[in-house]
Amino acid sequence: MLSLHAVNHFYGTQHSLWDVSLDLLPGECTCVIGAPGMGKTTLLNCVAGYLPVKSGSILWREAGRAPQELMRVGAQARAALGISYVPQERRYFSQLTVEENLHIALLAQPQAAAALPEPVFDLFPALYDERHAQASRLTPEVAHQLTLAQALVTRPRLLILDEPTRGLAQAFIPRLGDILVRLNREWGMSLLLVERHLAFIRRVADRFCLLHRGRAVARGSVAQLTDARMTHWITP
Repeated sequence: MLSLHAVNHFYGTQHSLWDVSLDLLPGECTCVIGAPGMGKTTLLNCVAGYLPVKSGSILWREAGRAPQELMRVGAQARAALGISYVPQERRYFSQLTVEENLHIALLAQPQAAAALPEPVFDLFPALYDERHAQASRLTPEVAHQLTLAQALVTRPRLLILDEPTRGLAQAFIPRLGDILVRLNREWGMSLLLVERHLAFIRRVADRFCLLHRGRAVARGSVAQLTDARMTHWITP
């Protein structure tokens, strides 16, 4: 689906990603882990097209087509290919209704249908109940569901999430895990996320990639992750 090879990124003169290579497989969930400041969010932004890559290769593969190099493809064009990104901060038009926000998100995919797909409201029944409400009036949990729904209305092939549990009430986190598992296993959607809660990672992810000072230093099955390893790896 997506292959990164020797990707390098700089913030000015600061070398932030060093020759990062990573293969994302169709229908799998990959979690990027590591201590704060190690390049995790930078990596996601490079994959989504919001940050430029200095060197390396990012290849997008679709069945029956030649691999496409994404190095010179912007974020909007990547969204049209089927790559959706949910950043840490909630992005929506606060003065518009839930339904209006979703229709705007639908415009990211030129081939998408004009109507909102019913499975989105099936995943988020609270959004259906609030579909005519102004987004600024939503509770934090429903607002979080809106940001997820915006990324899903185009039925992407790859969904990227940066710390999806951050700022959520503990009671909603298991529900979020159920949603991501359903997207992965029922919708066949591949997932790439940054997360630091081991129980959540075990619930949703198949594989992990550890970043340390901008380098991918370990990869493997999530089954290999232990509490001791996670504590060691995510502690600055």
